[in-house]
Amino acid sequence: MNTMKAQGTEREFEQEDLDDPVEAARLVKRQALAFGADAVGIGNIERWEGSPLQMDPRQIMPECKSIIGMVFRVMRGSMRGIEEGTFFSNYSAMGYGGLTYLYMPMTVINLSKFIEDRGYEAIPMGHQSDWRAIDNLGNIRKDYSRPVAPGRAAPDIMVQLRIAAYLCGLGEIGFSKMFLSSQFGPRNRVGLVLTDVKLEPDPIYDGPQLCNKCMACVKACPGGCIKKDKTIKVNLAGKEVEWSDLDMIKCDDTFKGGVRLENEIPENERYVKGDKSFGRGSWTPFNEKPKNLYNTGQAVCGAAGCTRACMISLESRGVLKNKFKDKFRRRKQWKVDWSKDPYPAAYEAPYKIKDASDAD
Repeated sequence: MNTMKAQGTEREFEQEDLDDPVEAARLVKRQALAFGADAVGIGNIERWEGSPLQMDPRQIMPECKSIIGMVFRVMRGSMRGIEEGTFFSNYSAMGYGGLTYLYMPMTVINLSKFIEDRGYEAIPMGHQSDWRAIDNLGNIRKDYSRPVAPGRAAPDIMVQLRIAAYLCGLGEIGFSKMFLSSQFGPRNRVGLVLTDVKLEPDPIYDGPQLCNKCMACVKACPGGCIKKDKTIKVNLAGKEVEWSDLDMIKCDDTFKGGVRLENEIPENERYVKGDKSFGRGSWTPFNEKPKNLYNTGQAVCGAAGCTRACMISLESRGVLKNKFKDKFRRRKQWKVDWSKDPYPAAYEAPYKIKDASDAD
């Protein structure tokens, strides 16, 4: 009777090491791309010197030596529906939320496994807005959490993903504060891996200029959230980086298709019920539209300035590596209809039930 050798039933831990920074960087980049990243870069931890306490990756991993940044493209096709004003859910589900909560975690987790199989520690990181201890304005959330010891950051740390991508040499931060990669412009999500492996860092991006401060983002933002004359300047790895001082509160309303009003509209004068999530004095004709897909709100503003206008400008200059046969904008740009008598839906149900007996 022949005896068959049992196959392995558990993961085998690799014996090859990552001790040489140059070779280790090559291996890590190769695997990141194989696991699904569209671009990968490495920054040494020294580039984070001077980070605010609540954004300092060394508060998470004091022995961190390298941060691996990865770009994940938002498909240009996922933006087609918001360009036409007819299919908002795909940008959220497949171009934004799906990347953030499904695709990107698998990549950063698998890359972390690759590193930990070789005896080093790795922390997979992606989107973190839901549980960070600071709000969109950078302030500590009241009664949210507390440091576990003097000198420690309050849980949970927020490593600024766009800044991290910049410090990993993957591109620029645009005037709109959006991260711009040389491949896709603003069509990106960013994932990170923190590790105690010493990896050869990539230089800070010094390729063709991406953001030329054309102000297309400012002009096209439907909420006027991107300020032209008020900016924030920071020093990142010895380089001065500047972006608009965004009105984040107004952006939150605009993103969901709402506007904030000086005075609340009396209930009996509203033709659209106000959304409590907007607070007093803010409302939207998209009130009944589902709010979240993959835990991500739909960009009812159509990402008109920060993403679409920016991408159109970059593509027209020919500076992006991801090129297309046809231009993105092919029809007149839409605007939200705020009238009391909106455009009628050009639709009639194909199947009508005449009476209760027809339903059987």
